[in-house]
Amino acid sequence: MAHFDVLIRHGTLVDGTGAARQRGDVGIRGDHIAALGELHQATADTVIDATGRIVAPGFIDSHTHDDRYLTSAPQMPAKLSQGVTTVVTGNCGISLAPWTARAGQGVPQPLNLLSDDPADFRFPTFAGYLADLESRPAAINAACLVGHTALRAAAMESLDRSADAAEIAHMQELLREAMEAGAIGLSTGAAYPAAMPASTAEMEGVISAMRGYGGVYASHIRDESDRIFEAMDEAIAVGAAGAANTVLSHHKLIGKHNHGRSVQTLAHVAQARLSHPVALDAYPYTAGSTVLRKDRLPVSSRVIVTKSVPHPEHAGRDLDDIARDMGLSPEDAVDALQPAGAIYFLMDEQDVQRILKFPATMVGSDGIPHDSAPHPRLWGTFPRVLGHYCRDVGLFTLEEAVHKMTGLTATHFKLPGRGVLAVGNFADVTVFDAGGIADLATWEAPTRQAAGIDAVLVNGALAWRDGAATGVFKGRVIRHSDGGAPS
Repeated sequence: MAHFDVLIRHGTLVDGTGAARQRGDVGIRGDHIAALGELHQATADTVIDATGRIVAPGFIDSHTHDDRYLTSAPQMPAKLSQGVTTVVTGNCGISLAPWTARAGQGVPQPLNLLSDDPADFRFPTFAGYLADLESRPAAINAACLVGHTALRAAAMESLDRSADAAEIAHMQELLREAMEAGAIGLSTGAAYPAAMPASTAEMEGVISAMRGYGGVYASHIRDESDRIFEAMDEAIAVGAAGAANTVLSHHKLIGKHNHGRSVQTLAHVAQARLSHPVALDAYPYTAGSTVLRKDRLPVSSRVIVTKSVPHPEHAGRDLDDIARDMGLSPEDAVDALQPAGAIYFLMDEQDVQRILKFPATMVGSDGIPHDSAPHPRLWGTFPRVLGHYCRDVGLFTLEEAVHKMTGLTATHFKLPGRGVLAVGNFADVTVFDAGGIADLATWEAPTRQAAGIDAVLVNGALAWRDGAATGVFKGRVIRHSDGGAPS
Protein backbone atom coordinates (compact mmCIF):
# COMPACT_ATOMS: atom_id res chain seq x y z
CA MET A 1 0.00 0.00 0.00
CA ALA A 2 1.49 3.33 -1.10
CA HIS A 3 2.20 5.92 1.55
CA PHE A 4 2.73 9.62 0.85
CA ASP A 5 3.67 12.67 2.82
CA VAL A 6 0.64 14.49 1.42
CA LEU A 7 -2.37 13.04 -0.38
CA ILE A 8 -4.92 15.25 -2.13
CA ARG A 9 -8.04 13.13 -2.59
CA HIS A 10 -11.14 13.27 -4.78
CA GLY A 11 -10.24 16.44 -6.69
CA THR A 12 -10.79 17.46 -10.28
CA LEU A 13 -7.36 17.78 -11.84
CA VAL A 14 -6.69 20.63 -14.27
CA ASP A 15 -3.08 19.87 -15.08
CA GLY A 16 -1.85 23.16 -16.59
CA THR A 17 -1.33 21.90 -20.14
CA GLY A 18 -4.74 22.99 -21.37
CA ALA A 19 -5.93 19.37 -21.52
CA ALA A 20 -9.42 18.42 -20.35
CA ARG A 21 -9.93 18.02 -16.61
CA GLN A 22 -9.99 14.59 -14.97
CA ARG A 23 -11.02 13.25 -11.59
CA GLY A 24 -8.13 11.94 -9.54
CA ASP A 25 -5.82 12.10 -6.55
CA VAL A 26 -2.35 13.57 -6.11
CA GLY A 27 0.31 11.80 -4.04
CA ILE A 28 3.28 13.86 -2.86
CA ARG A 29 6.57 12.68 -1.38
CA GLY A 30 9.07 15.26 -0.27
CA ASP A 31 9.00 18.16 -2.70
CA HIS A 32 7.80 16.23 -5.76
CA ILE A 33 4.60 14.77 -7.15
CA ALA A 34 4.97 11.00 -6.77
CA ALA A 35 1.68 9.73 -8.19
CA LEU A 36 -1.47 10.86 -9.97
CA GLY A 37 -4.72 8.99 -10.53
CA GLU A 38 -6.92 6.72 -8.42
CA LEU A 39 -5.06 6.39 -5.11
CA HIS A 40 -7.94 5.21 -2.93
CA GLN A 41 -5.88 2.61 -1.09
CA ALA A 42 -3.01 4.96 -0.31
CA THR A 43 -2.28 6.50 3.07
CA ALA A 44 -0.55 9.74 3.96
CA ASP A 45 0.71 11.82 6.84
CA THR A 46 -1.51 14.67 5.65
CA VAL A 47 -4.73 14.18 3.69
CA ILE A 48 -6.52 17.04 1.92
CA ASP A 49 -10.09 16.36 0.83
CA ALA A 50 -10.58 18.14 -2.50
CA THR A 51 -14.11 16.91 -3.17
CA GLY A 52 -15.86 19.46 -5.38
CA ARG A 53 -12.63 21.39 -5.85
CA ILE A 54 -10.16 22.01 -8.67
CA VAL A 55 -6.61 20.80 -8.13
CA ALA A 56 -4.19 22.74 -10.32
CA PRO A 57 -0.50 23.54 -10.52
CA GLY A 58 0.47 26.43 -8.31
CA PHE A 59 -0.04 29.67 -10.20
CA ILE A 60 3.00 31.49 -11.59
CA ASP A 61 2.83 35.28 -11.50
CA SER A 62 4.66 36.18 -14.70
CA HIS A 63 5.09 39.87 -13.91
CA THR A 64 5.85 41.15 -10.41
CA HIS A 65 7.81 43.74 -8.51
CA ASP A 66 8.19 41.45 -5.50
CA ASP A 67 12.00 41.75 -5.33
CA ARG A 68 11.91 43.20 -1.80
CA TYR A 69 8.52 41.82 -0.77
CA LEU A 70 10.06 38.32 -0.66
CA THR A 71 12.16 39.31 2.34
CA SER A 72 10.12 42.13 3.91
CA ALA A 73 6.95 39.97 4.03
CA PRO A 74 8.20 36.39 3.52
CA GLN A 75 4.76 34.87 4.11
CA MET A 76 3.80 36.60 0.82
CA PRO A 77 0.12 36.89 1.76
CA ALA A 78 -0.86 38.90 -1.31
CA LYS A 79 0.32 36.04 -3.49
CA LEU A 80 -0.33 32.90 -1.46
CA SER A 81 -3.93 34.02 -0.89
CA GLN A 82 -4.43 33.93 -4.67
CA GLY A 83 -2.87 30.49 -5.14
CA VAL A 84 0.44 31.82 -6.47
CA THR A 85 3.45 29.62 -5.73
CA THR A 86 6.09 31.30 -7.94
CA VAL A 87 6.76 34.94 -8.81
CA VAL A 88 8.88 36.33 -11.64
CA THR A 89 10.67 39.40 -10.26
CA GLY A 90 12.88 42.10 -11.77
CA ASN A 91 10.44 43.30 -14.43
CA CYS A 92 10.36 46.62 -16.32
CA GLY A 93 14.13 47.08 -16.00
CA ILE A 94 13.73 47.30 -12.21
CA SER A 95 15.64 45.00 -9.84
CA LEU A 96 17.26 45.34 -6.40
CA ALA A 97 20.61 44.27 -7.82
CA PRO A 98 23.25 44.87 -9.02
CA TRP A 99 23.30 48.46 -7.75
CA THR A 100 24.28 50.17 -4.53
CA ALA A 101 23.51 53.82 -3.89
CA ARG A 102 26.42 56.16 -3.34
CA ALA A 103 26.55 58.26 -0.17
CA GLY A 104 23.82 60.89 -0.29
CA GLN A 105 22.32 59.45 -3.47
CA GLY A 106 18.58 58.91 -3.69
CA VAL A 107 16.79 56.10 -5.50
CA PRO A 108 16.03 57.06 -9.11
CA GLN A 109 12.68 56.40 -10.72
CA PRO A 110 11.55 53.76 -11.42
CA LEU A 111 13.83 51.79 -9.07
CA ASN A 112 11.91 53.46 -6.26
CA LEU A 113 8.91 51.27 -7.13
CA LEU A 114 10.81 48.69 -5.05
CA SER A 115 11.85 51.06 -2.26
CA ASP A 116 12.53 54.74 -1.61
CA ASP A 117 15.28 53.80 0.85
CA PRO A 118 18.78 53.61 -0.70
CA ALA A 119 19.78 51.17 2.06
CA ASP A 120 17.58 48.50 0.46
CA PHE A 121 19.81 48.58 -2.63
CA ARG A 122 22.78 46.93 -1.00
CA PHE A 123 23.77 44.22 -3.48
CA PRO A 124 26.65 45.07 -5.85
CA THR A 125 26.24 41.64 -7.46
CA PHE A 126 23.21 39.61 -8.42
CA ALA A 127 24.77 36.61 -6.70
CA GLY A 128 24.63 38.54 -3.44
CA TYR A 129 20.94 39.26 -3.88
CA LEU A 130 20.08 35.63 -4.67
CA ALA A 131 22.17 34.43 -1.74
CA ASP A 132 20.22 36.78 0.52
CA LEU A 133 16.93 35.34 -0.75
CA GLU A 134 18.15 31.82 -0.12
CA SER A 135 19.44 32.63 3.37
CA ARG A 136 15.91 33.52 4.53
CA PRO A 137 13.45 31.68 2.30
CA ALA A 138 10.02 33.06 1.55
CA ALA A 139 6.85 31.00 1.47
CA ILE A 140 6.90 30.89 -2.35
CA ASN A 141 9.42 30.49 -5.14
CA ALA A 142 11.16 33.29 -7.01
CA ALA A 143 12.55 33.38 -10.55
CA CYS A 144 14.53 36.60 -10.92
CA LEU A 145 15.23 38.83 -13.89
CA VAL A 146 18.00 41.42 -13.76
CA GLY A 147 16.85 44.93 -14.63
CA HIS A 148 18.52 46.98 -17.35
CA THR A 149 17.87 50.20 -15.41
CA ALA A 150 19.69 48.75 -12.40
CA LEU A 151 22.59 47.89 -14.73
CA ARG A 152 22.59 51.46 -16.05
CA ALA A 153 22.64 52.86 -12.52
CA ALA A 154 25.59 50.60 -11.66
CA ALA A 155 27.60 51.34 -14.80
CA MET A 156 26.87 55.01 -15.53
CA GLU A 157 27.43 58.27 -13.66
CA SER A 158 24.46 59.89 -15.40
CA LEU A 159 21.33 58.25 -16.80
CA ASP A 160 20.30 61.13 -19.08
CA ARG A 161 22.03 59.71 -22.18
CA SER A 162 22.71 56.48 -23.99
CA ALA A 163 25.62 54.38 -22.72
CA ASP A 164 29.01 54.52 -24.40
CA ALA A 165 31.02 51.46 -25.39
CA ALA A 166 32.83 51.17 -22.05
CA GLU A 167 29.57 51.44 -20.11
CA ILE A 168 27.90 48.83 -22.31
CA ALA A 169 30.87 46.53 -21.66
CA HIS A 170 30.44 47.10 -17.92
CA MET A 171 26.74 46.25 -18.14
CA GLN A 172 27.56 43.13 -20.15
CA GLU A 173 29.95 42.03 -17.42
CA LEU A 174 27.30 42.55 -14.76
CA LEU A 175 24.70 40.69 -16.84
CA ARG A 176 27.04 37.72 -17.32
CA GLU A 177 27.63 37.64 -13.58
CA ALA A 178 23.89 37.68 -12.99
CA MET A 179 23.26 34.86 -15.44
CA GLU A 180 26.08 32.79 -13.90
CA ALA A 181 24.52 33.38 -10.49
CA GLY A 182 21.12 32.18 -11.66
CA ALA A 183 19.16 35.13 -13.04
CA ILE A 184 16.61 33.85 -15.55
CA GLY A 185 17.16 36.75 -17.95
CA LEU A 186 17.02 40.49 -18.54
CA SER A 187 14.24 43.07 -18.46
CA THR A 188 14.13 46.60 -19.81
CA GLY A 189 11.88 49.60 -19.19
CA ALA A 190 12.56 52.14 -21.91
CA ALA A 191 9.28 53.92 -21.11
CA TYR A 192 10.79 55.27 -17.87
CA PRO A 193 12.97 58.40 -17.66
CA ALA A 194 16.01 56.53 -16.32
CA ALA A 195 16.03 54.28 -19.41
CA MET A 196 14.36 56.44 -22.08
CA PRO A 197 17.74 57.73 -23.32
CA ALA A 198 18.96 54.17 -23.92
CA SER A 199 19.20 53.50 -27.65
CA THR A 200 18.15 50.27 -29.28
CA ALA A 201 21.84 49.66 -29.95
CA GLU A 202 22.59 49.98 -26.23
CA MET A 203 19.94 47.43 -25.27
CA GLU A 204 21.01 45.06 -28.05
CA GLY A 205 24.64 45.42 -26.98
CA VAL A 206 23.85 44.64 -23.34
CA ILE A 207 21.64 41.65 -24.05
CA SER A 208 24.15 40.16 -26.49
CA ALA A 209 26.09 39.05 -23.38
CA MET A 210 23.19 36.72 -22.60
CA ARG A 211 23.45 34.73 -25.82
CA GLY A 212 23.94 31.04 -25.10
CA TYR A 213 22.56 31.18 -21.58
CA GLY A 214 19.02 30.33 -22.59
CA GLY A 215 17.64 33.37 -20.80
CA VAL A 216 14.38 35.27 -21.16
CA TYR A 217 13.90 38.90 -22.13
CA ALA A 218 10.94 40.91 -20.79
CA SER A 219 10.26 44.40 -22.11
CA HIS A 220 8.18 47.27 -20.79
CA ILE A 221 8.18 48.67 -24.28
CA ARG A 222 9.09 52.27 -25.07
CA ASP A 223 5.58 53.36 -26.09
CA GLU A 224 2.18 51.77 -25.41
CA SER A 225 0.33 54.56 -27.19
CA ASP A 226 0.65 56.06 -30.67
CA ARG A 227 4.01 54.46 -31.52
CA ILE A 228 3.28 51.04 -30.12
CA PHE A 229 4.19 49.10 -33.27
CA GLU A 230 7.66 50.66 -33.42
CA ALA A 231 8.10 49.91 -29.73
CA MET A 232 7.00 46.29 -30.13
CA ASP A 233 9.40 45.80 -33.02
CA GLU A 234 12.24 47.30 -30.99
CA ALA A 235 11.58 44.88 -28.14
CA ILE A 236 11.42 41.90 -30.47
CA ALA A 237 14.71 42.96 -32.09
CA VAL A 238 16.39 43.28 -28.68
CA GLY A 239 15.13 39.84 -27.69
CA ALA A 240 16.50 38.39 -30.92
CA ALA A 241 19.89 40.00 -30.20
CA GLY A 242 20.00 37.96 -27.00
CA ALA A 243 18.60 34.80 -28.61
CA ALA A 244 15.99 35.02 -25.86
CA ASN A 245 12.35 34.12 -25.45
CA THR A 246 10.71 37.54 -25.44
CA VAL A 247 7.85 38.88 -23.31
CA LEU A 248 6.00 42.09 -24.14
CA SER A 249 5.08 43.15 -20.64
CA HIS A 250 1.55 44.15 -19.51
CA HIS A 251 0.40 44.56 -23.11
CA LYS A 252 -2.12 47.38 -23.42
CA LEU A 253 -3.24 50.34 -25.51
CA ILE A 254 -3.11 53.72 -23.76
CA GLY A 255 -5.51 56.54 -24.53
CA LYS A 256 -9.01 56.59 -26.01
CA HIS A 257 -7.77 57.23 -29.55
CA ASN A 258 -5.88 53.92 -29.36
CA HIS A 259 -8.70 51.85 -27.93
CA GLY A 260 -9.56 48.92 -30.17
CA ARG A 261 -6.10 48.70 -31.73
CA SER A 262 -5.41 45.43 -29.92
CA VAL A 263 -6.87 43.77 -33.03
CA GLN A 264 -3.84 45.03 -34.93
CA THR A 265 -1.24 44.61 -32.17
CA LEU A 266 -2.21 41.00 -31.55
CA ALA A 267 -2.05 40.26 -35.26
CA HIS A 268 1.41 41.84 -35.22
CA VAL A 269 2.50 39.57 -32.36
CA ALA A 270 1.06 36.51 -34.11
CA GLN A 271 3.11 37.35 -37.20
CA ALA A 272 6.27 37.91 -35.13
CA ARG A 273 5.79 34.55 -33.42
CA LEU A 274 6.34 32.81 -36.75
CA SER A 275 10.05 33.67 -36.54
CA HIS A 276 10.75 34.45 -32.86
CA PRO A 277 9.38 33.14 -29.52
CA VAL A 278 7.25 36.06 -28.33
CA ALA A 279 4.62 36.01 -25.60
CA LEU A 280 2.63 38.61 -23.68
CA ASP A 281 1.67 39.11 -20.08
CA ALA A 282 -1.44 40.98 -18.98
CA TYR A 283 -3.45 41.84 -15.89
CA PRO A 284 -7.27 41.76 -15.83
CA TYR A 285 -8.04 45.44 -15.21
CA THR A 286 -8.60 48.60 -17.26
CA ALA A 287 -6.30 50.65 -15.02
CA GLY A 288 -2.53 50.49 -14.69
CA SER A 289 -0.23 51.60 -11.89
CA THR A 290 3.28 52.98 -11.70
CA VAL A 291 5.10 56.11 -10.51
CA LEU A 292 3.09 59.34 -10.49
CA ARG A 293 3.83 61.10 -13.79
CA LYS A 294 2.41 64.18 -15.46
CA ASP A 295 2.48 62.62 -18.92
CA ARG A 296 -0.14 60.07 -17.84
CA LEU A 297 -2.71 62.69 -16.84
CA PRO A 298 -3.99 63.64 -20.33
CA VAL A 299 -4.68 60.00 -21.28
CA SER A 300 -6.29 58.94 -18.00
CA SER A 301 -9.95 59.34 -17.10
CA ARG A 302 -9.13 59.03 -13.39
CA VAL A 303 -5.95 59.00 -11.28
CA ILE A 304 -5.69 57.55 -7.76
CA VAL A 305 -2.55 58.24 -5.70
CA THR A 306 -1.16 54.99 -4.27
CA LYS A 307 1.62 56.51 -2.17
CA SER A 308 3.32 59.82 -1.47
CA VAL A 309 6.47 60.05 0.62
CA PRO A 310 5.95 63.67 1.77
CA HIS A 311 2.15 63.34 1.99
CA PRO A 312 1.29 59.76 3.03
CA GLU A 313 -2.15 60.94 4.17
CA HIS A 314 -3.23 61.20 0.53
CA ALA A 315 -2.66 57.54 -0.39
CA GLY A 316 -5.86 56.09 -1.83
CA ARG A 317 -7.35 59.45 -2.84
CA ASP A 318 -8.15 60.77 -6.31
CA LEU A 319 -5.55 63.20 -7.62
CA ASP A 320 -8.24 65.74 -8.57
CA ASP A 321 -9.49 65.82 -4.97
CA ILE A 322 -5.96 66.16 -3.61
CA ALA A 323 -5.18 68.99 -6.02
CA ARG A 324 -8.39 70.83 -5.04
CA ASP A 325 -7.58 70.52 -1.34
CA MET A 326 -4.03 71.75 -1.95
CA GLY A 327 -5.23 74.64 -4.07
CA LEU A 328 -3.08 73.44 -6.96
CA SER A 329 -3.54 72.27 -10.51
CA PRO A 330 -3.29 68.48 -10.95
CA GLU A 331 0.10 68.97 -12.64
CA ASP A 332 1.46 71.02 -9.74
CA ALA A 333 0.00 68.52 -7.27
CA VAL A 334 2.05 65.81 -8.99
CA ASP A 335 5.20 67.80 -8.18
CA ALA A 336 4.10 68.38 -4.59
CA LEU A 337 3.46 64.68 -3.94
CA GLN A 338 6.79 63.32 -5.22
CA PRO A 339 8.12 60.70 -4.77
CA ALA A 340 4.74 59.12 -5.39
CA GLY A 341 2.84 56.36 -7.17
CA ALA A 342 -0.52 56.26 -8.90
CA ILE A 343 -3.26 54.21 -10.55
CA TYR A 344 -4.28 55.39 -14.03
CA PHE A 345 -7.59 54.52 -15.71
CA LEU A 346 -6.57 54.49 -19.36
CA MET A 347 -7.51 51.21 -21.07
CA ASP A 348 -10.55 49.80 -22.83
CA GLU A 349 -12.41 46.73 -21.52
CA GLN A 350 -12.68 45.12 -24.96
CA ASP A 351 -8.91 45.45 -25.45
CA VAL A 352 -8.33 43.90 -22.03
CA GLN A 353 -10.53 40.92 -22.89
CA ARG A 354 -9.04 40.49 -26.35
CA ILE A 355 -5.49 40.53 -24.97
CA LEU A 356 -6.28 38.13 -22.11
CA LYS A 357 -7.88 35.69 -24.54
CA PHE A 358 -4.92 35.72 -26.98
CA PRO A 359 -3.34 32.23 -26.86
CA ALA A 360 0.17 33.54 -26.07
CA THR A 361 -0.89 35.74 -23.14
CA MET A 362 0.25 34.80 -19.65
CA VAL A 363 -1.27 36.19 -16.46
CA GLY A 364 0.83 38.65 -14.47
CA SER A 365 -0.29 40.91 -11.63
CA ASP A 366 2.24 43.74 -12.01
CA GLY A 367 1.35 44.64 -8.42
CA ILE A 368 3.47 47.05 -6.41
CA PRO A 369 3.50 45.60 -2.89
CA HIS A 370 5.01 48.55 -1.06
CA ASP A 371 2.43 51.14 -2.11
CA SER A 372 0.32 52.35 0.79
CA ALA A 373 -2.90 51.94 -1.23
CA PRO A 374 -1.93 49.53 -4.01
CA HIS A 375 -3.76 48.68 -7.19
CA PRO A 376 -6.16 45.81 -6.34
CA ARG A 377 -4.38 43.64 -8.92
CA LEU A 378 -1.77 42.95 -6.22
CA TRP A 379 -4.32 40.89 -4.26
CA GLY A 380 -6.90 40.03 -6.91
CA THR A 381 -5.41 39.21 -10.31
CA PHE A 382 -5.60 35.41 -10.41
CA PRO A 383 -9.02 34.98 -8.77
CA ARG A 384 -10.32 37.73 -11.07
CA VAL A 385 -9.20 35.80 -14.15
CA LEU A 386 -10.68 32.54 -12.86
CA GLY A 387 -13.85 34.01 -11.38
CA HIS A 388 -14.87 37.07 -13.35
CA TYR A 389 -13.36 36.48 -16.78
CA CYS A 390 -13.47 32.68 -16.96
CA ARG A 391 -16.59 31.72 -14.99
CA ASP A 392 -18.76 34.84 -15.25
CA VAL A 393 -17.82 36.36 -18.62
CA GLY A 394 -16.95 33.03 -20.27
CA LEU A 395 -13.89 34.48 -21.96
CA PHE A 396 -12.13 31.10 -21.98
CA THR A 397 -12.46 27.65 -20.47
CA LEU A 398 -11.13 26.88 -17.02
CA GLU A 399 -8.48 24.68 -18.61
CA GLU A 400 -7.33 27.58 -20.79
CA ALA A 401 -7.32 30.00 -17.86
CA VAL A 402 -5.21 27.69 -15.70
CA HIS A 403 -2.82 27.09 -18.61
CA LYS A 404 -2.26 30.85 -18.92
CA MET A 405 -1.16 31.04 -15.30
CA THR A 406 0.82 27.79 -15.09
CA GLY A 407 2.07 25.66 -17.98
CA LEU A 408 2.34 28.45 -20.54
CA THR A 409 4.32 30.61 -18.13
CA ALA A 410 6.64 27.81 -17.02
CA THR A 411 7.39 26.94 -20.63
CA HIS A 412 8.08 30.47 -21.86
CA PHE A 413 10.15 31.42 -18.80
CA LYS A 414 11.97 28.05 -18.86
CA LEU A 415 11.08 26.99 -15.32
CA PRO A 416 11.76 23.24 -15.34
CA GLY A 417 9.49 20.98 -13.31
CA ARG A 418 6.94 23.72 -12.64
CA GLY A 419 3.57 24.69 -14.04
CA VAL A 420 2.17 21.21 -14.80
CA LEU A 421 0.75 18.46 -12.61
CA ALA A 422 2.96 15.56 -13.63
CA VAL A 423 4.79 12.79 -11.82
CA GLY A 424 8.32 13.97 -11.07
CA ASN A 425 7.48 17.66 -11.15
CA PHE A 426 7.78 19.86 -8.08
CA ALA A 427 4.73 19.71 -5.83
CA ASP A 428 3.52 23.27 -6.28
CA VAL A 429 -0.26 22.79 -6.08
CA THR A 430 -3.30 25.03 -5.63
CA VAL A 431 -6.73 23.73 -4.59
CA PHE A 432 -9.62 26.09 -5.27
CA ASP A 433 -13.38 26.36 -5.59
CA ALA A 434 -14.19 27.13 -9.25
CA GLY A 435 -17.70 28.19 -8.33
CA GLY A 436 -16.71 30.46 -5.47
CA ILE A 437 -13.35 31.91 -6.41
CA ALA A 438 -13.56 35.69 -6.58
CA ASP A 439 -11.40 38.77 -6.31
CA LEU A 440 -12.61 40.94 -3.43
CA ALA A 441 -9.96 43.67 -3.61
CA THR A 442 -11.45 46.96 -4.83
CA TRP A 443 -10.25 50.50 -5.52
CA GLU A 444 -11.56 51.46 -2.09
CA ALA A 445 -10.32 48.32 -0.27
CA PRO A 446 -7.36 47.18 -2.39
CA THR A 447 -5.86 44.68 0.06
CA ARG A 448 -8.99 42.64 0.68
CA GLN A 449 -8.18 38.93 0.45
CA ALA A 450 -9.71 36.87 -2.37
CA ALA A 451 -12.24 34.09 -1.79
CA GLY A 452 -12.11 30.51 -2.96
CA ILE A 453 -8.51 29.38 -2.40
CA ASP A 454 -8.62 26.31 -0.13
CA ALA A 455 -5.02 25.15 0.01
CA VAL A 456 -1.64 25.97 -1.52
CA LEU A 457 1.40 23.71 -1.42
CA VAL A 458 4.89 24.94 -2.28
CA ASN A 459 7.56 22.33 -2.92
CA GLY A 460 5.37 19.76 -1.18
CA ALA A 461 4.76 21.81 1.97
CA LEU A 462 1.35 23.17 2.91
CA ALA A 463 1.86 26.95 2.85
CA TRP A 464 -1.77 28.17 2.87
CA ARG A 465 -4.94 26.57 4.17
CA ASP A 466 -8.42 27.82 5.06
CA GLY A 467 -7.68 31.47 4.48
CA ALA A 468 -4.37 31.79 6.27
CA ALA A 469 -0.66 31.17 5.82
CA THR A 470 0.70 28.20 7.75
CA GLY A 471 4.03 29.84 8.56
CA VAL A 472 6.00 27.35 6.46
CA PHE A 473 8.77 28.86 4.32
CA LYS A 474 9.77 26.37 1.64
CA GLY A 475 10.13 28.71 -1.33
CA ARG A 476 13.23 28.48 -3.49
CA VAL A 477 15.18 30.56 -5.93
CA ILE A 478 14.52 29.06 -9.36
CA ARG A 479 17.58 29.47 -11.53
CA HIS A 480 17.57 29.46 -15.32
CA SER A 481 17.41 26.01 -16.86
CA ASP A 482 20.91 25.97 -18.37
CA GLY A 483 22.34 26.58 -14.90
CA GLY A 484 25.77 27.87 -15.79
CA ALA A 485 28.15 28.79 -18.55
CA PRO A 486 26.85 29.40 -22.07
CA SER A 487 27.00 26.59 -24.59
